[in-house]
Amino acid sequence: MKAIETTATLTETGQLALDEPLNLAQNSRVRVIVLIAESEEDLEDTSIEEIREGLYQGWQDVLAGRTKPVSQLWENVDVD
Repeated sequence: MKAIETTATLTETGQLALDEPLNLAQNSRVRVIVLIAESEEDLEDTSIEEIREGLYQGWQDVLAGRTKPVSQLWENVDVD
């Protein structure tokens, strides 16, 4: 699997509109990971290399079975 990083805008209907077209074969299936910036500065703070490293490490964790169900992540967490 190869990765392509690009930017997009979320439309009024909840669809992603890519800023630039992807040069892929027509009707190609892709996986999408959405990173949501909390501010414009967030888009600039994280280097592409840092994002790639995080995604790679996360994928390695998935392959090695080092994951937990989301339901377990909230156990023993006090939420008001």
